[in-house]
This record gives sequence, structure tokens and C-alpha cells, in this order.
Amino acid sequence: MFKLVAPDAAFHQSFLESHREWNGAHQDGAGVFMADDVTSTEGFSAWVQQLTEAEDVQEDQGIVPCTYLWVTEGPRYLGAIAFRHYLTPALLNSGGHIGYGIRPSERGRGAASWALQELCERLAKQGEPGRVLLTCDDSNVASARTIERSGGVLEDTRTDSEGRRFRRYWIDVSPPKS
Repeated sequence: MFKLVAPDAAFHQSFLESHREWNGAHQDGAGVFMADDVTSTEGFSAWVQQLTEAEDVQEDQGIVPCTYLWVTEGPRYLGAIAFRHYLTPALLNSGGHIGYGIRPSERGRGAASWALQELCERLAKQGEPGRVLLTCDDSNVASARTIERSGGVLEDTRTDSEGRRFRRYWIDVSPPKS
């Protein structure tokens, strides 16, 4: 059974297995940057602390407060999902509120769809924001399907500065009407 949990250093070994599967590719939703040491025990613990503190950061150079959650199954790290609390102009154009990624060996089991729907339900209970923006590469059919299954409505398709096309979707997460 899938669970969303706060980042936790106890998942270090499982995270390392996942990290190797990504083979240097960017892990959407994980909050891993080039300078982050996620391989050593000390570095991983410091990175986990950084993720948990990200909810309370002050906006700086496009980085906004963000809640990171990990998708797990028992003791196994499957991936991550991140919710940016608000959008800067750049995030409104191409980044969105939510990013997620599931380790390659676990794709196709519904973990991304489950995590996105679970996060949207949590946001609906909080009452804001009323809707969230998600983006995905135009060629990423699996991600587009995940977003659409979760209620995503395509607003438009754009081209980034490197010529890659991407889709912008909105999901209504308004609280249920009584």
C-alpha cells in the first residue's frame, strides 16, 4: 500500500537504490540539486533536513516555500511529490505548483496517480489554493495521463527557451461543497 510521508533519513538505502536507477537524470519532485550530497549518511541527513525546512523558506531567486513528500511502500522509497505554496511568474509560466517523479522500476503501478490524487485531496481539505498548476513535457504521455486522470484540464502547450514543448494543466482542488 502506498503512503505519502515526510522525508526521513531512515529511507537512505532505498533512496540510494532509486537514485542509481535515475542514472543522473533529473528527479522531478525530489528537490535534489547538483550540489546536494545524498550518498553519504551525513549528507543525506542534512539534505532531508533541508527538505523539511523548505516549507518555511523565504522566497529567494525563484525558490518558494515547498512541501516535499515521499511516496513509499513499506520501507521502500518509490518517489517524491512536491507542492510549491505559490507561483512566481516563472513558475506560473513553466514550473507549476506540483512536481513528481517515480523511480523507473516502480512506474506503471499507479504510484504517481495515487500520490497526485492524495496530495490534491489534502490541499482540498486545507481550502487553498483553489486550483493547482502542473506542467509536463509534451512528449511525456504517461505524465499527461496521470495529470488528466487526476482532473487536470489542459490550458495550453508552450515552448521553453531550449525549444522543448510542454503542457500546462490546472486541477481544481477547491474544498468540497457542503
